[in-house]
Amino acid sequence: MIYTLRRPKGPLTGTITLAGSKSISNRALIIRALCGTPFPIEHLANARDTELLQALLNIGDKVRDAGAAGTTFRFLTAYLALQPGTQVLTGTERMKQRPIRVLVDALRRLGAQIEYLENEGYPPLQIGSPEKTGQAGELTITAGTSSQYISALLLIAPTLPGGLRLKLEGQTVSRPYIEMTLGLMQYFGVGHSWEGNTIEVRRQDYAARPFRVEADWSAASYYYAMAALSGDEVGLQLNGLFADSMQGDAVLSEMMQHFGVATEFNDEGIRLTKTAKASTSDFEWDFLRCPDLAQTLAVVCGALGTGGRFCGLETLRIKETDRIAALQAELSKVGAGMEALPAGPQGRQYYAVKGKAQWGQSPTFATYEDHRMAMAFAPLALLGEIRVSEPMVVVKSYPSFWEDLRGLGFEVE
Repeated sequence: MIYTLRRPKGPLTGTITLAGSKSISNRALIIRALCGTPFPIEHLANARDTELLQALLNIGDKVRDAGAAGTTFRFLTAYLALQPGTQVLTGTERMKQRPIRVLVDALRRLGAQIEYLENEGYPPLQIGSPEKTGQAGELTITAGTSSQYISALLLIAPTLPGGLRLKLEGQTVSRPYIEMTLGLMQYFGVGHSWEGNTIEVRRQDYAARPFRVEADWSAASYYYAMAALSGDEVGLQLNGLFADSMQGDAVLSEMMQHFGVATEFNDEGIRLTKTAKASTSDFEWDFLRCPDLAQTLAVVCGALGTGGRFCGLETLRIKETDRIAALQAELSKVGAGMEALPAGPQGRQYYAVKGKAQWGQSPTFATYEDHRMAMAFAPLALLGEIRVSEPMVVVKSYPSFWEDLRGLGFEVE
């Protein structure tokens, strides 16, 4: 399937009520499952990954298929290590290519019985009975691969017999997601200490409390991109976002000032307006704390001809696709590019976004089974007709994305 997108005929104005954050929703669901006492969760994400996690937590099957949902797979790996019986956790072919060894090794050191059913270090997994899980209460784990491994361990930490003392080794990627996990645990009555590179969570019980999920700042990024690319008046109201957010992607309101987009918080959420033309100076950002924004900002830079200098992209190659390779391939279709630069300070890898998007006939962008590729490239329709292949990949995190674009006046055929 291919969608053809064309820009709205008038100014970019309208109201979008964003769905709940997938990241927050998935953590809240695991906490509720560990709590033992049900509690209501309002504004739960309607993302396929969240619906899948909710379903897998509620079934008694011994084989659970997490599909392409990385967070779901990683959180369930830790959760199932505490559940009785022997279970199998599997996923799509792409999931079977995404490494899980760091988390499995950590759980094994805690006493969990986990075996690889196909390739060593990768799904699917057989997870055995939990009699020994928690015999050890201290771990060292590399913090430079995925924060989801750390969050998975922290979520189960208060339920372990002696709690957990977790030492993070190396540079921590996506730290705001760890802070989000600990913040949610705190809301549900579980305290912690974080001194230096060590997080300690003692044995505690989660307390059942009603909870409301805030809207998804990652989803908001695509509307910020539209505002940045719009040459006309902009008046976009995005409902459900909080000024005091626990999401690292809330940094959008700061970074998008570079592109002439202003953010005003109000009782319902935020209002985006265009205050000026995008700056012609280069845009530099370290995405270590907000990697899910990198695709959106790469497209914005390529669309406007703004030089981009990005670092902190260490986790992008092990996402739904190799996101760096995907960006390089798709930006080249419109005359822009993304290339690796010589190593910077402390040996960090930097990438440069170069060129300015232009095209005659409508380019067709591939999505690589990656929801963020589809949504990150969609704003280019403000510059000219584009096509997006396999557009329904957006159901992974934002099922109503195309309908919401139609509501703003975009033609989506």
